[in-house]
Amino acid sequence: MRVLFAAPARQWDEWAPALTAACPEMELCRDGAPDSFDALIYAPGYPEDGATLDFTPFTRARVVQSLWAGVERIVTNPTLTQPLCRMVDPGLAQGMVEYCLGWAMRAHLGMDNYPQDGVWRNGVVPPLASGRGVTVLGMGELGRAVSAALVALGFRVTGWSQSGRPVDGVEVLPGRALPDALRRAEILVSLLPDTPETRNLLDAPRLSLLPKGAVIINAGRGTLIDEDALLHALDSGHLGHAILDVFRQEPLPADHPFWVNPRVTVTPHIAADTRPETAAPVAAENLRRAMRGEPLLHRVDLTRGY
Repeated sequence: MRVLFAAPARQWDEWAPALTAACPEMELCRDGAPDSFDALIYAPGYPEDGATLDFTPFTRARVVQSLWAGVERIVTNPTLTQPLCRMVDPGLAQGMVEYCLGWAMRAHLGMDNYPQDGVWRNGVVPPLASGRGVTVLGMGELGRAVSAALVALGFRVTGWSQSGRPVDGVEVLPGRALPDALRRAEILVSLLPDTPETRNLLDAPRLSLLPKGAVIINAGRGTLIDEDALLHALDSGHLGHAILDVFRQEPLPADHPFWVNPRVTVTPHIAADTRPETAAPVAAENLRRAMRGEPLLHRVDLTRGY
């Protein structure tokens, strides 16, 4: 099968060896006649001249396999009619679990409450995990993995998704029950995608539903949160802290108020990365499935955007 590597050129040296090792029957190409390709492996930033990729000439392509978990920068392309699959791989999920678990434990234990200044502060002891409510917004592959890890540590975990589809070991509330999910969230973890329904989901009225002192961990998409409302909720003391890995504009501008707010921790979109060694086998499996006419892994509903 002929496959176009439709990703920025700088990624070729990193990805080509892993992809060809995982799928040796594939001819991986950097260019060629569009109608000669059976599939595309895609990452945002292609083509590199800034133009929007026209999928229309790729008449033979049976699948477009994204190298990213987020697909908001491709689903709006009106020329895309081929099946699109987002990337969900073990390394990506493990990275997200480690990030969310690390920051959730830091918030839970109050690790920042003990400056090394010679003052003995033993008046406040954190509760056990079983006494702490954590809500996870978004119960896809990543949300389920993070929820399972939190449950394993003993946290009282509530999941929330628009569908409310059941997940073993976690109470999942449906879309209409978002207020209840927020009221339970002493720690709120957001892993939601960027869709019209999720943009500004956490506005001022909804942020006010969170318990006083709640901590937000956003590793989903920056468009979820109304930034001005978040800053107001933090500065007023209603919210305790926000750990933010994703933003409306990336890189986050140096003069953005998040950088200097003592109740905000900025991390530079590093919560979870797609690693070639774990992602290439997933891409290879989808390429084989496409060629055999079998159901694809992690296929995107283009009408819903995820």
